[in-house]
Amino acid sequence: MKWFLTPLVSVLAGCMTWSTVRAESMGCLVEPDRVADVGSQSVGVLERLMVERGDKVTGGQVLARLSAQVERASVSVAEARSQADAEVRQAMAAHELALRKLERARDLLKQDFVSDQALDQADAEARVAEQRVVQAREAQRVAQREYRLSAAQLGQRDVRSPFDGIVIERYRTEGERIEREPVVRVARIDPLRVEAIMPAAQFGSIAAGQTAVIRTDLPAFSTLNAKVVLVDRVIDPASNSFRVRLTLPNPDHRIPAGLRCKVDFAVASAPQAAPPAAAPVVPPTGGARVSRSPVVRPAATPVALPSSQIVPQRHAPERTITKQYMASREPRLQMATGLALPRRSSVDDDRPLLSLR
Repeated sequence: MKWFLTPLVSVLAGCMTWSTVRAESMGCLVEPDRVADVGSQSVGVLERLMVERGDKVTGGQVLARLSAQVERASVSVAEARSQADAEVRQAMAAHELALRKLERARDLLKQDFVSDQALDQADAEARVAEQRVVQAREAQRVAQREYRLSAAQLGQRDVRSPFDGIVIERYRTEGERIEREPVVRVARIDPLRVEAIMPAAQFGSIAAGQTAVIRTDLPAFSTLNAKVVLVDRVIDPASNSFRVRLTLPNPDHRIPAGLRCKVDFAVASAPQAAPPAAAPVVPPTGGARVSRSPVVRPAATPVALPSSQIVPQRHAPERTITKQYMASREPRLQMATGLALPRRSSVDDDRPLLSLR
């Protein structure tokens, strides 16, 4: 007798669908992009503080000034010395006179009115006068360098902002002595920096350039868009996590720093392929048992896709297609169950029976 085994063939073999997996929202913190405690390069008494907390400042702007009476006097003296050119003019005049004497000595020597010694003396005096001109000009250049040095020392008495930002703290006031202590704290809040700590399980699914959604408790800034700029390449073994840095534009300084937030990343999972269809197994006519080898399904490899190429997951109509397939096979199943089975002999007692379901 023929035995028939009707396997259930997978209709969606080879069909692949993309699914979007949204990582769990993790806590984050909105911070200023840069913060600097600004102090003075020299020691002195704070003469004037020109900013208040909350003021906007630009890079290079003077924030405070130390007392600098001595430095200002030194600058005035050096400036006057650098502009003095009397010695240079005097040396140039002496050089011109020495050249005229040398020319007259040469003419007189041609007429045998002077000796060769007189000509040599006039020539030496002309060379000495020339070197005095060079010496006077070098002295003037040194005076100009001293003036620039004095001006730089005076500039060290000013406390300047290192970048554009706002003043968030004042540490000193007028009349206090400043040594190594900072005077003010300046923060840059355009752009803002968002620091998030992610679990190690999500390592590799977040990359630089990826966008994320920042959610805060403030109603005016409940949802913000940020961009990943840095992902740590080392996982902290103690907490089993890694850090991610995002940048958040803030051109109008409307978003305040210091907000607690939550960050959501959209991560694309790998295409999921349906398992391959199993080949029908027909038992032999003899009494040998049929052994099935397990089907090994390849594991899917996670693939990260850009957010523009992610397609939401759709439920595959597997159940509907299976019902249609079984309905089409119903008449054949009824005919197979209606056939009369042959009598079993004692020899067939040891043979396994295959039941149709």
